[in-house]
Amino acid sequence: MEKLPKNIPNLHPKFFWDFRFDSIDWDGGYKMVIARIVERGGQDQIDEIVRFYGREKVIKAVRDEISFLPNYAIEDALKFFPELKKEEMCCYLNRKDKPYHWI
Repeated sequence: MEKLPKNIPNLHPKFFWDFRFDSIDWDGGYKMVIARIVERGGQDQIDEIVRFYGREKVIKAVRDEISFLPNYAIEDALKFFPELKKEEMCCYLNRKDKPYHWI
C-alpha cells in the first residue's frame, strides 16, 4: 500500500533550520509555525500559512496564543493583518515596556 503524501504548507525548510523538517507536526505545532513565519517570512509565506491554516486561525494565534514576538515582528504582523490591534496581542501585552535579550 502506497503512503499518501502529507498535507504540509509550501514553505522553505530554511525557516525551520532548528527542526527536522520532515518531522514537524504541522497541526500540533501551528503556533510555532505561525510565529516563525510572522517573524522571519514575507508576504508570500504569510499567504501560504493563511492558505494552510485559514485566516481566522492565524489571526487568533497571533492575537491570543503566541506569547512572544520581537518588536519588529509585532509591527510586521500589524502590516500583514490590519484588523489586529497591538494592544490586544498577547505577545505585546507580555512584553510591553519590558526589555528583552535579543539572543
